Amino acid sequence: MYGCVGSPICCPPQYCVRNYYTPRVIPVIHPVVNVNRYNVVNVPQHIYQPMSTNVVVDPGQGYAGYGGYAGNVGYRNRLFF
Repeated sequence: MYGCVGSPICCPPQYCVRNYYTPRVIPVIHPVVNVNRYNVVNVPQHIYQPMSTNVVVDPGQGYAGYGGYAGNVGYRNRLFF
């Protein structure tokens, strides 16, 4: 009943691929540089130097003062004019 009709038909093979993964460690180096910065800040330091001077007042000039008239009485005793 059934007979061989001709040559058999051959289909191309089908592939079933199974992928397996194996981890491999590759080191990646990230260098970190720590910088310590020392910033110099100028801060003024006020130093007061006391000075003293001796002024001699000649009593022989009288009360006339520095200009020779009575309007400047006591003006001659000042250190600065």
